[in-house]
Amino acid sequence: MAGRRAGGQVSAVPPTGANASLADKGVAAFAGGGFGGISQSALETNAVPFKLVAAALVLDEQARDPAAPADMATLQRVLRRFGFLYPDRVDGLGDGMRPSLSEKPLGMTHGYIAPVGGARVEVANLGCAACHAGVAYAPDGSPQSGRAVLGMPNTSLDLESYTQAIFVALRRYAGDPALLAMADTLFPEMGWQERASLRWIVLPLARSRLDALGAAARALPFPNGLPGATNGVAALKLQTGTPLLGGGAGDRGFVSIPDLSLRHRRSRLLADGAYAAPSGRADPRELAAITSFFTVPSMGVKPEAARRHIPEAEAIFVWLADYRPQAFPGPVDKTAAARGATLYGKACASCHGSFEWNGGAPRLVSYPDWIGDVGTDRLRARAMDASLAGAIRQSAYGGAISVKPGEGYAAPPLAGLWASAPYLHNGSVPSLAALLDPRLRPARFMVGGHALDWQSMGLRLTGEGRFPAGYRPFAVPQWVDTSQPGLGNGGHTYGSELTAQERAALIEFLKLL
Repeated sequence: MAGRRAGGQVSAVPPTGANASLADKGVAAFAGGGFGGISQSALETNAVPFKLVAAALVLDEQARDPAAPADMATLQRVLRRFGFLYPDRVDGLGDGMRPSLSEKPLGMTHGYIAPVGGARVEVANLGCAACHAGVAYAPDGSPQSGRAVLGMPNTSLDLESYTQAIFVALRRYAGDPALLAMADTLFPEMGWQERASLRWIVLPLARSRLDALGAAARALPFPNGLPGATNGVAALKLQTGTPLLGGGAGDRGFVSIPDLSLRHRRSRLLADGAYAAPSGRADPRELAAITSFFTVPSMGVKPEAARRHIPEAEAIFVWLADYRPQAFPGPVDKTAAARGATLYGKACASCHGSFEWNGGAPRLVSYPDWIGDVGTDRLRARAMDASLAGAIRQSAYGGAISVKPGEGYAAPPLAGLWASAPYLHNGSVPSLAALLDPRLRPARFMVGGHALDWQSMGLRLTGEGRFPAGYRPFAVPQWVDTSQPGLGNGGHTYGSELTAQERAALIEFLKLL
């Protein structure tokens, strides 16, 4: 359904059929929609010429491992390291829908553009499902990387390492004839038009941009997050020409990728709640308009072009109204969970919403849309500053978003919380046990390609914050260092006044949400 609107032909949307429901059209757009990100303007910012990037990454892999074959399996192996998923099964799609994942991972939208007459270039960009489709988990907490659930968070996606790897590989091979030769090897079906376009249009453009960066060690002026955490505010500043904190090095407003269940009950979006529906209500059409704006920083879409894709976002919100994450797959002590429900009602509901027990399948009955200061790291809230707020108001979305920065952080609904570790807005706390008892919060821990631990209800880690001996992560992990700016793990001390038994009961209840 993304079609040719504001760009090239999008090839990643699963077919839905003429009689598909609006919800099915929404989930198809969520899985592969281009939202204007398959275009010449996006290619100048966030989108990539897929065949050249694939060739550069495979050449770089062969430099590290001369035995690596020049084939799609090697490319997939490289992209999996960054947390991209190539699942055999995708939960949440309608009947008969199946994304094509032979070359590109889930959530990587793609299609062809014609930058000048007669040219043809395949462009790839990252759509909704790259961040918001996560692995399912087995009953023992092991990740099932062959099964993904649309709407769950990809808590292993490492956009910082991905963008840096592309930058390093292209810098190394952009002037090497081996780059186009590798593209021919990987994509033998590539026609002469695209080959000529890569040689005479795309490669000169890539070399020009690399030359403009000079001896810079990185492609972006700001850090782009950690596994499962992104930096959309800094990306938006770059898109709008708004000054970055510390020239970029200090703009570390990382946000942990959330589960999307019950997000349609909010009237304000993002961790800081700065993007509010103009009516002040949780209106799906207004929320969809706001959501379409998120393609500006994440996909490099111009605000004017992003507005054209509000109908796709509205269809996505129809699907989200009924979306639920994978049911908690591990053991639950229902007796303890019932006690935890009472504790939740007394200590948590005023911020995160009230749930009725509903026979052990809790159902949200009211949501307060609370926002404020709970003592957590303030850098992300400061990153949404007056200058950026002014740029949003002056953009094509000035009437669609009521920008309200500086009020703290928004308390989200907690559905799917069990699969969202690490916790807090910046992903600085590895488990619910540590969230409820700040004495357990480690200074450093690993994240990415991890398993889950049902007792602590979070990442499966040793006392030193490492993965257990013998565990093989499905993506390359990184260290979360809570002494670094933007990653402080203080604040939100609710639960510290409870007994150990009460905290355990509360965790049993939270597993059910």
